[in-house]
Amino acid sequence: MTDAESWSPARRRGKLRMSRGRTWIVVAVVLALAIVFGGPYVYARLSQGSAPAPLGLQTPGESVAPTAAPEPGPLDVEGFWTVAEGSAAGYRVDEVLSGQEATVVGRTQDVTGSMIVEDTQMRFAEVVVDVASLETDSGARDEYFQGLLETDIYPTAVFTLTDPVDLSELPDQREPVALEAAGALTIRDTTQPVTVALEAQRSGAGVQVSGAIPVRFADFGVSVPDLEFVRVSEEGTVEMLLNLEPTEALERGPAPTDDETPSGP
Repeated sequence: MTDAESWSPARRRGKLRMSRGRTWIVVAVVLALAIVFGGPYVYARLSQGSAPAPLGLQTPGESVAPTAAPEPGPLDVEGFWTVAEGSAAGYRVDEVLSGQEATVVGRTQDVTGSMIVEDTQMRFAEVVVDVASLETDSGARDEYFQGLLETDIYPTAVFTLTDPVDLSELPDQREPVALEAAGALTIRDTTQPVTVALEAQRSGAGVQVSGAIPVRFADFGVSVPDLEFVRVSEEGTVEMLLNLEPTEALERGPAPTDDETPSGP
């Protein structure tokens, strides 16, 4: 075979196809290795950069309604209040995935609740969160989280107020008011005392309240994953942003004290 025959057009095309085939195989192997070893790094970086800001008054980028301009005049805080549409709650926890730090945020707008205010004192409050509807940016993580909390058996988390909260500053204030509430938090059928740092602000005819509760998962019987490739912090934060609307005035006065209790005939 002559040199001219060995480098015929058909032979050159065949060698070119073989070269290209080997190139694509090498590229595919490199990409596969990048996904296996670099995937967790990329995922953690994306999660860290895209974690929503903590729930708070006027939280940027959130779908919940911001505070509206308050109606003229002082706010009448007396009576019954309910958690209205647009409220949100969730959790925030740090994790380390293959050596990369990230923040995981789960949110839901399936939040209900009610409050009673008498003599500018919040004397009763209950907030119920549907933990089974909490969502993050990962469906697989959501399923794992639901399994940890056994949401098929315990689908809700409940906060109940245990001590009155003084709201006397709120009626005449148009700026946020810092409050603190002592209560009980129930998760997975386990109840623990908690203290909630609150910020309240008038919003239209109602009030918008944000709050954060630091929690230790073990206190509620929840074992966080500590695997070879992922480690989740043992502590996190329960967040809430509540739109409160008045529902009706109290039909009775404050409960009588011991000194005011009528005596018998």
